[in-house]
Amino acid sequence: MESITLALAKGRTATSTITLLKSAGIHFPDFCDKSRKLVFYDTEERIKLIFVKAVDVPTYVETGAADIGIAGKDNILESQADLYELLDLGLGKCKFAVAGFAGQQMDATSTLTVASKYPAVAEHFFKQKGIQVETIKLNGSVELAPLIGMADVIVDIVETGNTIFENGLTILEDMDPISTRLIVNKASFATKTKAIQQVIKKIEAALE
Repeated sequence: MESITLALAKGRTATSTITLLKSAGIHFPDFCDKSRKLVFYDTEERIKLIFVKAVDVPTYVETGAADIGIAGKDNILESQADLYELLDLGLGKCKFAVAGFAGQQMDATSTLTVASKYPAVAEHFFKQKGIQVETIKLNGSVELAPLIGMADVIVDIVETGNTIFENGLTILEDMDPISTRLIVNKASFATKTKAIQQVIKKIEAALE
C-alpha cells in the first residue's frame, strides 16, 4: 500500500478515534494524546499520522499536506474547504443551533446580529433563510453576547443545552447535526485511490 498522511484532530474525540482505528487494524503504538509529539507512524509505517488542532484539519487536507483527515463536521463546515467528505464516524455527536431569548424574532424584515465561533456557518444558514445578518466572531462564552446586548442571537454547538439554559437563553432553531467525519484531499483520492479506499474499507468494517 502507498504511504498516506492522516491528519487527526486534537480534542475530545481523539482517543475514541484512535480506538476506532485500532478496531480497524490500524495501530499507532507510540500515540498518546498528552504527548508533545506531533507525528506518529502505524506499525507498518504506511500511514503517517499528524496530530493537529481540530480547526486546522480541513486546511491540511485541502492543501494536500494530508491525504486524509479526521475532524468534526463543525470545523469542516466553517472552513468551507474544497475536499471530499466520505465517511461519518458517528463520534462526538451534537448539533449546531441558534439560541437567544424566548420570542426573539428571526425574519427578513431587519438585519440580525449573530455572535458565534463559527461565523461562516451562521452566515450560510441565515442566507439560505433569506435573513440578513451581521456576524461577530467570538472564541468563547458566546452565550454572554445576547445577555449584554452585543448580539440578538448566537450560533453554537449544542450537546445537552445546559449552558444555554443556565444563562437564560433558549434554543430557537436546530441546525446541522455534527459528528466526526473522514475527509479526503481531492488530488490524493485520484492518485492514491487504492490506498485510501483500503483505509476507508477497514474503518467501515470496524463501524459495522
